[in-house]
Amino acid sequence: MRRTRRKAEETRQDILSTAEDLFREKGIDRCSIADIANALHMSPANVFKHFGSKTQLADAICDRHIHRMIDRFALLNDPAPAPEKLGIVVRRLMEAHLSDIRENPYLFEMILLMSDADLPSGRRYKQLIDTLFCEVIKEGVEAGIYQCSDPDGLAPTVAAAFSGVLHPVFLIKTDPAALQERCEGLIQLIGAALQNPLAR
Repeated sequence: MRRTRRKAEETRQDILSTAEDLFREKGIDRCSIADIANALHMSPANVFKHFGSKTQLADAICDRHIHRMIDRFALLNDPAPAPEKLGIVVRRLMEAHLSDIRENPYLFEMILLMSDADLPSGRRYKQLIDTLFCEVIKEGVEAGIYQCSDPDGLAPTVAAAFSGVLHPVFLIKTDPAALQERCEGLIQLIGAALQNPLAR
């Protein structure tokens, strides 16, 4: 039984890697399950055995990428005060997203194609972003800098407020200089709001 499970997982990973290469080369819209199966010298039915649809396959690739991104966001150990750390988090997130748009445009295409779908990878990514902001807010509260009684509840609002410099749709359509200016303005605005007693 163990050998069968290991072989199935290896096949699944082979499918994911091949699909990711083909999506990068052709784009998700121009790549079919049959193309992936042909590249692996297997039947489309075997691909469907592991992934019920191209959407599920794309979701698994996005999830893989999210786990890679988590490693990039080892931010919370930076010895910086909360307002400065907020800026570090946002700038690094924005640069990571811009890097993906430049180097992995197929991921951007997948995000657009699946933006209306409530997929597990999307929920995990939202949780990652919310957690990053929540930890920064909590540190600021503990240091007496931020005035907030519910960091967990406020973190999704802070994340949404930064969507103008984090969401791929805004990033791809904005001049880099204007984007940097917007980012710095949002950091100042949201940082000031978090320090205001009304933020409670």
